[in-house]
Amino acid sequence: MRTFRVPRFLALLAVAVVLTTSGGATAAIAAAKPTAANDAAIVQRLDALLVPLFPADQPGAAILVARNGKPIYRRAFGLANLESKTPVRPEMEFRLASVTKQFTSALVMQLVEQGKLDLDADVTRYLPDFPTHGERITIQHLLTHTAGLSDLTSNPEFMARREQAHSSQQLLDQFKDKPLGFKPGSRWAYSNSGYILLGAVIEKVTGRTYAQCLESQIFAPIGMTHSRYGTDEPASANETRGYRRDAGKRLPAEPISMTVPFAAGAIVSSVDDLLKWDNALTAGKVMKPASLARTMAPVTLADGKSSSYGFGWVMSNYEGHRIEQHNGGIDGFLANVVRIPDDRLYVAMLVNDESPSFNADFLAAKLTAIAVGKPLPEPGAHSMTPEQLDRFVGVYAVDSATSRAIVRKDRKLYSQRRGGGELELFPTSDSTFGMVDRIARLTFRRGPDGKIDRVVMNQSGLEQTYRRTDELLPNARITVALTPAQIDACVGVYELTPQFKITVAREDTKVYAQATGQPRFEIFAESPTRFYLTAVDAQIEFEPGDDGRMKTMTLRQGGNDTVGKRVE
Repeated sequence: MRTFRVPRFLALLAVAVVLTTSGGATAAIAAAKPTAANDAAIVQRLDALLVPLFPADQPGAAILVARNGKPIYRRAFGLANLESKTPVRPEMEFRLASVTKQFTSALVMQLVEQGKLDLDADVTRYLPDFPTHGERITIQHLLTHTAGLSDLTSNPEFMARREQAHSSQQLLDQFKDKPLGFKPGSRWAYSNSGYILLGAVIEKVTGRTYAQCLESQIFAPIGMTHSRYGTDEPASANETRGYRRDAGKRLPAEPISMTVPFAAGAIVSSVDDLLKWDNALTAGKVMKPASLARTMAPVTLADGKSSSYGFGWVMSNYEGHRIEQHNGGIDGFLANVVRIPDDRLYVAMLVNDESPSFNADFLAAKLTAIAVGKPLPEPGAHSMTPEQLDRFVGVYAVDSATSRAIVRKDRKLYSQRRGGGELELFPTSDSTFGMVDRIARLTFRRGPDGKIDRVVMNQSGLEQTYRRTDELLPNARITVALTPAQIDACVGVYELTPQFKITVAREDTKVYAQATGQPRFEIFAESPTRFYLTAVDAQIEFEPGDDGRMKTMTLRQGGNDTVGKRVE
């Protein structure tokens, strides 16, 4: 699931609804030309990138890159089990988390082909007792995250009990009576609840469990012998264990019953089986080409805007190459799969660490870029003086609601979207910049007077032009200097849920916050009790106790306030 931790303190790369520039999936795909020399160079680049990221004594990964249905890179890194010191092998099994959704959507499309499901039918045709709050919620709404359902996995109280087993009906009971967030079809909002509901629909229509449907309709016919509905503990010696990082220590992942992710994230598989899955999709062995094309077609919202999301897949574009991908994260595991159908390339990366030292989504993007022969630019190849960087500083806007400030700090530029966090830029030429840990390119252009008057941002194939404005740079927040005693009053561990804590620490005059299973980030004081992050749009406010130390913390992010009590 993306992600089974609550609340998410920082999402470095979230699935976003954006306009896409490419059409539906290709029904018939020509094989890519053999490129043995190029493939050897790709292997060399991949090793140079990956080997330093996975120490031999830490959790690891299995990574596969395939061309024309056959691996050109298949390698394992790190340990599958820290306690037994068992190394990861390429054939080992990992939890897929939200990559499960593409299998759920395939089961749905098979039932559509059999005439047992209608994408445009109201969910109440199949589950008459499910409340739709006076709205019409279709199967397609559920597949595309446009139903407006409350996301079960964003409920801290429920997630605090995630190690308890739940039936599919018990899962539905957790969110069915909650009001819809918006009119179905009008907006896009990622929701695991939609796919949990689809699992219940599949079970009702077929008369079998979701796990049985996976085995009989997908795994067995394709020969995916290392894939199954997951269990709470590893089912074999071939299954990896998941890990997390907490206060700098590497620990086993928090327990979760695999009945909780259900049809939104419960599958266990291997990179080899995932390649079998991709080959079967390409060959039309899972669903008909027309069904696959519809699966890979971004949904159109009620206002006519397109999204990047199809049926369990996200569509984008990289340097003219159509990308079909999905990621996933669950306690102890991260997963990424990428199809580049026109090139017949496939990338699968499975990691048994929920908080690695790298950004897994961006790493998968780097692997993809290398696979297509167009590696992402790296910082350091081009440099500029502070005076040269100052030419780009200013506020740029698309419209009254969408603006982006470009600011300089020392010898670096940063981009900050209104309401978002600061993202570091690096020059790749005299007028273009890349974005650290993002697939994005900013190209600054000049007007007739020779002065820079706009910036064009290209992200995942979408181009947006921001015009330079006369607006002053945002003095977004005033940072105040606190005394060591004032900082120490905030230092401690705050429990927001039994499984989610934030540790506040001081190093000299700097203050850091680290959430369970996540990296630490510097926080900046606006007052002795109010702090903010620059990485994301989030704030922390403390409440003092009678002894002068802070007794509670309130995390404010995404319109939600979550209170945590000091426990240490």
